[in-house]
Amino acid sequence: MSDDAAIGFEFVAMAGSAEIRLAGLPDERAAALAELAIAEVRRIEQRYSRYRDDSIIARINTAAGSGRSITVDEETAGLLAFGERLWRLSEGRFDITSGVLRRAWQFQSGVLPEAAAVEGLLPLVGWEKVAWRPVSREISLPEPGMEIDFGGFGKEYAADRAASLLMQHGAVSGFVNLAGDVRVLGPQPDGSGWRIGIQHPRKSADTVGAVVMAQGALATSGDYERFMVVDGRRYCHILDPRSGWPVQCWQSVTVAAPLCTAAGALSTIAMLMQDEAAPFLRAQGVQWMTVDGGGEVCHHGL
Repeated sequence: MSDDAAIGFEFVAMAGSAEIRLAGLPDERAAALAELAIAEVRRIEQRYSRYRDDSIIARINTAAGSGRSITVDEETAGLLAFGERLWRLSEGRFDITSGVLRRAWQFQSGVLPEAAAVEGLLPLVGWEKVAWRPVSREISLPEPGMEIDFGGFGKEYAADRAASLLMQHGAVSGFVNLAGDVRVLGPQPDGSGWRIGIQHPRKSADTVGAVVMAQGALATSGDYERFMVVDGRRYCHILDPRSGWPVQCWQSVTVAAPLCTAAGALSTIAMLMQDEAAPFLRAQGVQWMTVDGGGEVCHHGL
């Protein structure tokens, strides 16, 4: 096969389908690099999964309310600092302590939680309550039952790390796609961009649009990943940490940015901002596309 032909490597990670596509390399070299990148995605999944007892997240969460501090490594410290920046940027809407709300929200059940159940979890939510000491890299959660969760940007971080590893080893053409969150390494060998489809928020087999990208990243947040419909109203997994209840304004928000971590975080914050999403995204200087509650698509640079 020609070195210019793109080769795809499909796998499953972080509860979703994933693909690495590389061009401009001999087949064996492309396969070896893809293997390295997939291993990096799996490393991040293992290290930061809330579902694994041996993850650093589990160590921090298990110590909640004990008075003990956990010392973390530089990588984890960087992610905690990133979480704090997003909390400030979003005025408290993006909060890595809000994962505890899933205890009340069981979307597969199709049953709304009691308001008292949601209200009872709110004292466990709030980054401002966390004792985080960046100089010594120590963190402690003061209340029993508190948790931190990197699920709001872990997949996008993994896409960026995998792409960085590929580029460090000489890949210059291709992309990493983790369940629709995409980081582009560089253009196709002929200089053209890659066509990246954007999932339709109401028709899972369709796209609502596509973007041609030669570099950078694209990420989408939407109300279609985990949700329930009760009495004709959709309740999605993107929860406002201040109230504990789902956002309602947008079907999806897609953002293009230099890094997938930034694109994913900004798209989620925009969902959380609801009616304030457009001025927020304009202030960030990024391109985006929205699908509103009625299904109308609006392009802003994409």
